[in-house]
Amino acid sequence: MGSQDDQLHTPILESMQRSSSTGSTFESSSELEKVLSDLQLPWLRRLRTATWIELKLLFRLAAPAVLVYLINNAMSLSTRVFAGHLGNLELAAASLGNSGIQLFAYGLMLGMGSAVETLCGQAYGANRYEMLGVYLQRATVVLTATGFPLTVIYLLAKPILLLLGESSAVASAAAVFVYGLIPQIFAYAVNFPIQKFLQAQRIVTPSAIISAATLAVHLLLSWVAVYKLGMGLIGASLVLSLSWWIIVGAQFVYILTSDRCKYTWTGFSLQAFSGLWEFLKLSAASAVMLCLETWYFQILVLIAGLLKNPELALDSLSICMAINGLLFMVSVGFNAAARSVIFQPVLSLDLS
Repeated sequence: MGSQDDQLHTPILESMQRSSSTGSTFESSSELEKVLSDLQLPWLRRLRTATWIELKLLFRLAAPAVLVYLINNAMSLSTRVFAGHLGNLELAAASLGNSGIQLFAYGLMLGMGSAVETLCGQAYGANRYEMLGVYLQRATVVLTATGFPLTVIYLLAKPILLLLGESSAVASAAAVFVYGLIPQIFAYAVNFPIQKFLQAQRIVTPSAIISAATLAVHLLLSWVAVYKLGMGLIGASLVLSLSWWIIVGAQFVYILTSDRCKYTWTGFSLQAFSGLWEFLKLSAASAVMLCLETWYFQILVLIAGLLKNPELALDSLSICMAINGLLFMVSVGFNAAARSVIFQPVLSLDLS
């Protein structure tokens, strides 16, 4: 009982600074705490100094995270660029398939994967490092299971688009594009838990480097598939799926080989198959919030496909959506960094 009382009366950031391996980050947090508690300083100077300290801490984490999401978006964007070189119909089909069908899977998987950040942040803040690997595996199991009904939706893309009133030519071409994105669904199921697993430990730079290298490979493979092999839309989408799996494989190799993850990844565990229903409920709540944001974009694209000249409308909208998507990824990256900064101090208060 006495030790618990001591914990309760120990300053949060001070105790975390002693126990965490991310010393430089918590030095900034400790400095921030000192500034805010220094009543000798004028409040305006305290506010200005604290803001600067917090911004330095946030940008240090946000810059690589923003880069990761921007590059991931750029891979999808470059695929549409290659599709546009094939013709107006192909660009319209790629836009409809990407924003009308694939965006739903992206929002659902990213939203469900965000639950890992909550659980891993709590475990990391409480020094229960071995649980991070368990949560990563548990999330992968749940998201992989979610991938199967999504696969059915992808396979039924053509009748679904025709049912929504899209033109037959665009719906048929979009379905071909979507078929090549089926492997991407399961790459999402592994990638997003891995990203959140690393971000909970404030490991973001390796993911940025891996994503940047993969983008270069993606551009080369897309050029080969579209121009040299003549694989068309299906080739472009299959290369996009392959690129996502390259990212997944490289990040997992990093987890296995890096000293920074030696305490948080202790190997595969049967614990991953326990508590699946509880994790599903938590992840579903996160997914709904993010899906509501992506559905706005999907509705716009589907409506554009109903206009008099659907090819021209979808081609034009794809350019606007591409620019908006890049800006959206910046906010997603900052959100990931902010959650990482906030979650560990707050969730480490769980003394149970």
